[in-house]
Amino acid sequence: MSISLVKGQKIDLTKGHAGLSKVVVGLGWDAIEQKKSFFGGKKPAIDCDASALLLNANNKLEKKEDLVCFYNKTSACGSVVHSGDNTTGEGDGDDEQIVVDLARVPAHVQKILMVVNIYDCEARKQDFGMIKSAYIRVFNHTNDQELVRFNLTESYAGKTALIVGEIYRNNGEWKFNAIGEGELAAHIDLLARRYT
Repeated sequence: MSISLVKGQKIDLTKGHAGLSKVVVGLGWDAIEQKKSFFGGKKPAIDCDASALLLNANNKLEKKEDLVCFYNKTSACGSVVHSGDNTTGEGDGDDEQIVVDLARVPAHVQKILMVVNIYDCEARKQDFGMIKSAYIRVFNHTNDQELVRFNLTESYAGKTALIVGEIYRNNGEWKFNAIGEGELAAHIDLLARRYT
């Protein structure tokens, strides 16, 4: 049974699920209905990009390959893999997924931060005020059982990046923290620099 979280809540992932070693983090969103522009054409689609930052105990990226995103789909250790870029967010279900093999995450990685940016947001004049129904969910890779879901219900108008949640180590177990913080970062590389 899936547990719905609110911002700031934390939950055990592995403690109550014996043998859980691989999870999928699904991220989804929908664009608010776009009005036609003054010149009659439709505004460009909103291209949200999910990413994962593998951070050490000091909240730092130790190497560039610890950023998993649309241009680097697999971490150097192979424990975190991105499903690929969905450039429109159309359709039901997860728009992008990140697979985390918990058993293979290197010992130096203490948390995996999940973030979403809007691609080319400055040129397209887009922000998360134009997004609705955003969520993050974590499910068991083996049987597709959803473990946790966090619906982002706040207004993130003016924000171009979201720190959605994190999977982190705690006393030999893995937990999930629902963060839901809006940020200003025009590209994932700019956000990642804050952790170097």
